[in-house]
Amino acid sequence: MSTSAKEVRFDDYTMWVELSDGRTLGVPLAWFPRLLHATPDQRQRYEISFSGTGLHWEDIDEDISVEGLLAGRGDMTHMPPRAA
Repeated sequence: MSTSAKEVRFDDYTMWVELSDGRTLGVPLAWFPRLLHATPDQRQRYEISFSGTGLHWEDIDEDISVEGLLAGRGDMTHMPPRAA
């Protein structure tokens, strides 16, 4: 059985994701710049995928996987260059 998202809520600095196994993840909004800069109304207009494994915000073109959140990954679209 895979863990899935049931609900998402926000405070000023954190996205809270309630999971099907009873855990609640607190993720800093700073990890996801699109969410950080979105209005509270835009943040509330999310969709949970049918399987519960993904979160989507149409208005701000943001997609986040539950697997990525559990692995501690933030926004992977703009990775800084790595030092050699």
